[in-house]
Amino acid sequence: MSSTINKEEIQKFSRLADEWWDLNGKFKPLHMFNPIRIEYITEKIKNHYRIDKNKTNFLNGFDVLDIGCGGGLISEPLTRLGANLTGIDASEKNINVAKLHSKKNNLKINYLNTSPEKLKSEKKFDIILNLEIVEHVEDVNLYIESCAKLLKNNGLMFTATLNRSFTSYIKAIIGAEYILRWLPIGTHDWNKFIKPEELEKILTKNKCNTVDIAGFQFNPILKRWRRSKDLSVNYIICSLKN
Repeated sequence: MSSTINKEEIQKFSRLADEWWDLNGKFKPLHMFNPIRIEYITEKIKNHYRIDKNKTNFLNGFDVLDIGCGGGLISEPLTRLGANLTGIDASEKNINVAKLHSKKNNLKINYLNTSPEKLKSEKKFDIILNLEIVEHVEDVNLYIESCAKLLKNNGLMFTATLNRSFTSYIKAIIGAEYILRWLPIGTHDWNKFIKPEELEKILTKNKCNTVDIAGFQFNPILKRWRRSKDLSVNYIICSLKN
């Protein structure tokens, strides 16, 4: 069977696994990125399912799949909002870290060491998250196809990644890895970044049509991320399965 797992990428993140919940460690950029990602995702879910914007635990009854969940940085906040959450990752070490952290916080999350094409699930999911993962997989087409098969009709899929542009090479590779040292050198391979139109084409082929697309930009002065129309570096696509 074909696989989306890139063993070199898995080994890379497995070596860093112990640092997932260190706010000032190697994953500090993701901790800084988390609020704007969660804000975007929850806004789109509320709009699509017409949920009262003031309702707490508004994800009660929703089956959510977080693919490439790492140590659980997105899985845990969404579980706190009521989601019935399954988190999968190809790195066993990441899953062990995620399980331990969720247990410490009394959160019930179904963490599994697997990839989407190998996930044996009797149910399909209302919401699927692919956040900063497609640039690390071996076969993007197979990956998106596998994800789409796990998504319910009328379900939402969120795919966040990096654009393959000159700007992303300067900011995400040279800036983030070599100058600012936000990420270990070699974290990303620019050649594996994917342009929004390329990703949309693959999603559409798998009956996941774009509902919204947004960029994210970092303000170095305020040290905060904000939503943007600029898709040249970080962007996210919210798609709906028909």
